[in-house]
Amino acid sequence: MKHGLRLCILILFLAQISLAQRSYPTLGKVIYEDPSFEKLLPKDSKVEVLASGFEWSEGPVWNKEGNYLLFSDVPKNKVYKWEEKTGLSVFLEPSGYTGLGLYSDEEGSNGLAIDSKGRLISCEHGDRRISAMPLNGGGKLTLADSFDGKRFNSPNDVTEHSNGSYYFTDPPYGLSKKHADTSREIPELGVYRIAKDGKVTMEIADLSRPNGLAFSPDGKTLYVAQSDPDKAIIMSYPVETSGKIGAGKLVYDATAMVKAGKAGLPDGLKVDKDGNLWSSGPGGMLILTPAGKLLGRIDMGELTSNCAWGNDGSTLYMTVDGYVCRIKTNTKGAGW
Repeated sequence: MKHGLRLCILILFLAQISLAQRSYPTLGKVIYEDPSFEKLLPKDSKVEVLASGFEWSEGPVWNKEGNYLLFSDVPKNKVYKWEEKTGLSVFLEPSGYTGLGLYSDEEGSNGLAIDSKGRLISCEHGDRRISAMPLNGGGKLTLADSFDGKRFNSPNDVTEHSNGSYYFTDPPYGLSKKHADTSREIPELGVYRIAKDGKVTMEIADLSRPNGLAFSPDGKTLYVAQSDPDKAIIMSYPVETSGKIGAGKLVYDATAMVKAGKAGLPDGLKVDKDGNLWSSGPGGMLILTPAGKLLGRIDMGELTSNCAWGNDGSTLYMTVDGYVCRIKTNTKGAGW
């Protein structure tokens, strides 16, 4: 009996060692455009591939309470869960379209967030809404599905401000015929705000393809990425005390990189504790100062859609076409 107990303890010990020493394949390379970038990513930094086989991975978000990553596979209408000990599993299906038949080639959830109430906030392409779902069990609540009585196009990315409002983008990518879809009811591709009282307002109306968005560490600036190949830019907007969004200004123009043949567009982005922007873009990830200086790139060699801070806030998780990856940094995400 004692020998059996010792054997079980030994097996558990070896299993723990195996998990601690688990290695992953690597992908891409870090490119240093400015020497100061080494302070954020050391020269020996490597991108690990945690999981693969997805059609289009998107919307990563880290659950601090459960210590796991959630992300969307948009065409497959699923949200996946990844955690270090157990790996990959399906977390939610369907994730963004609950109707009959095939809706579009991108019908599932896209951007995800976990709000101050611990709920999963989802941008649902097919159901054309922003939803909230308790992570401890329970059904979804629709936060917003229309503006002035007209249905959204396909909500794409969402973030919560400390003032209790949710801000999200509404490009046409989830519609069957995209921009030309006859079911479109709102001509603008807007950036919207859902106030604490549930009122929906269009805050930005003049972007051609608004996509990812994030706030500066102090919450006074909203950054919005535009995934238009003819105007591949990142904009910044002041956030007024009322929650309204002021006039925007250009932070970075990546159009020349697109025209030079680098694959990808400004898409999902996050901000670190010092206000630096970590944005998907042409060639992979672009890392910029708040003033828009390019510090460096994580050249993935694949289309990169989005990113999220995780673990203790210093690990950057990335959704990269059919992959989910991560890289350890020397900074932490804003708010950690």
